[in-house]
This record gives sequence, C-alpha cells and structure tokens, in this order.
Amino acid sequence: MDFSIRVIRADEWERAREIRLAALRDPVAHLAFLETYEAAVRHPDAFWQDRAEGASESGAGTVRQFVAEAPDGSWAGTITLLVERPADEVRFGAPAKVDQTHIVGVYARPEVRGTGVIDALFRAGVEWSWSLAEPVERVRLYVHEENARAAAFYRRFGFVATGERVPMPGHETAMEDEYEIRRTSWALS
Repeated sequence: MDFSIRVIRADEWERAREIRLAALRDPVAHLAFLETYEAAVRHPDAFWQDRAEGASESGAGTVRQFVAEAPDGSWAGTITLLVERPADEVRFGAPAKVDQTHIVGVYARPEVRGTGVIDALFRAGVEWSWSLAEPVERVRLYVHEENARAAAFYRRFGFVATGERVPMPGHETAMEDEYEIRRTSWALS
C-alpha cells in the first residue's frame, strides 16, 4: 500500500486527536507514552486545536507532526518532533546539551506495522530536523527499557544508545534509555 508522508494541517485537530487516542489504547502504550488514554480523552477541543496548530506548518516551528496518509485519506501512523535548544525549558528527559530535535509520539496502526510506514515517518522527521534554518546536531529519543520492539527498530534505523538514562515520569523504578542519530553519521548512511 502506498502512503504519503506529510505534515498535519492546523484544521486537522480532530484527526490528530483520533490517532493520538488510538495510540494511547495500544497494548504497549504504557511503555511508549507518558500520557494515559483516560487523561487524554478529557482534554477539551481547545487543547487539541492548539496542539495541531503548534505541530503544523503554520505553527511556531518548534514542533512538527508528520502523518502517513493512505490513498483513501486515512492516517496510518504518526511521529512528532520537538526542537530543543540548550537554553530551552526541559519538556522530558535530560536538558539539551546541544541543539537537537526530540522524537516523541511515534505510532503506527497495527495493520500497517512491518510495511515501512514507520521507516518513512522517521526518514521525514530526521530530514526535517536537518533542514531547520537554525541547524541541529542530533536527533534524540527515549525508549522504555522494556520496549524491546521499539529499541530494535531504532537501532536498525541507525540510532545508537548514548548511555544516558532517565527515570520514566510517574514510575518509581522504570528507566528510559536515550538514543541518538548525529548529523555526521546520518550523512554517511
């Protein structure tokens, strides 16, 4: 099946909400997301509208959400990236030591897993990162220590573990491992 990868539009907030809620119902959502379905479903429409606006082309440029759109217009997957600079407030994880983007909100619907959708979304996100007017040195993400499936994909895609670990918010003992792709290593792949 063919998918087009594109940035969401601000007026697509209802579709952005739907795919986020679907992601939060996934069996491994507790390992992959910091938010629960129960909390997300209570957000008012204004929350979702602001979120979609911020992640769209018309937003401030510090967040970008990509979707994989099927020929019938349905969304098969999504990825969101946050721009992080050392002077920025920390959203999650360790403070940025260098200019970077941070991948969050990765999701592919079960029926498209293994079809290359996630690869295409990651490629779009990483390439967007390298295209920023104010360059970034790396793209990072965190993966729960028990999320072996995700960690295997990240390594296959070219991410390497940095050795940095942070506690998962809301959990006393669970840890998140940091992975990165550096601009210099991406150029070589």
